[in-house]
Amino acid sequence: MAKANKRQALGRGLSALLDDSEKSSASKEEIIGNVVELPLDKIEVNPFQPRTNFNEESIEDLAKSIQALGVIQPITVRKIENDNFQLVSGERRLRAAKSVGLQTIPSFIRIADDQESLEMALVENIQREDLDPIEIALSYQRLIDEIELTQEELSERVGKKRSTITNYIRLLRLDPIIQTGMRDGFISMGHGRALISVEDRSKQLSIYEQILAKGLSVRATEKLVKSDDSTPTKKTPVSDPYVEGKLAFYKNMFGEKVRIQLKSSGGGQIVVPFSSKKEFKALTKRLQSDS
Repeated sequence: MAKANKRQALGRGLSALLDDSEKSSASKEEIIGNVVELPLDKIEVNPFQPRTNFNEESIEDLAKSIQALGVIQPITVRKIENDNFQLVSGERRLRAAKSVGLQTIPSFIRIADDQESLEMALVENIQREDLDPIEIALSYQRLIDEIELTQEELSERVGKKRSTITNYIRLLRLDPIIQTGMRDGFISMGHGRALISVEDRSKQLSIYEQILAKGLSVRATEKLVKSDDSTPTKKTPVSDPYVEGKLAFYKNMFGEKVRIQLKSSGGGQIVVPFSSKKEFKALTKRLQSDS
């Protein structure tokens, strides 16, 4: 256990910064932006934690590392009321530290409201290497729905291409049973992407069962989906040179995602998709300013 205390030098103890009532006001401001050794009983778990599955074996491995070397990377917390703190990121480290009996843990303290705390927890969660595709997809969707980020803003936040984000979010269209199978490692993201094109949930499940029963590869699954007679064939889109020539105009006005769908009767529709309430408001404002 003594080895776990080697990293105490990472930050000053909380008592060193908040040692008496006369210095209390100034010291509370001083701790923001610093790494401080915080008592574990002063840290609440993050209610916005997007992660629902924690691998106990990996936490045990981390606990052994902490026993040998201490907590190498500080957790991140935010200050709340009554001199308590709330975890923003680092729950695995916090759990492992508790399991080996540590009394304090090096913590980086920052200012954050509920929305910022949720965003930081989600973004930090996405950066992890051991997440399953559905967990990543859910985190992306929460950033769009709850933080009201556009896909462009989300792409900048997490450092991923928009196409990558779209491919993950589309996985949420799969039947919940298939999503669970992906989370449990029975099928890969490649299998899931092949199944997305099957709109009928019962047919999705039928193919999913064949994947499990026969141990089908992603390529074999793709072939099965394409050969399935019940999979609707895509109709050849109706085209019109004049309308297609105006597509650039509408893209300039509404963005690259706008599309024009024509009918053989000569009618059609202009489709302007949006991925969040914030993006919808921006489109509405643009229309009002041009009217």
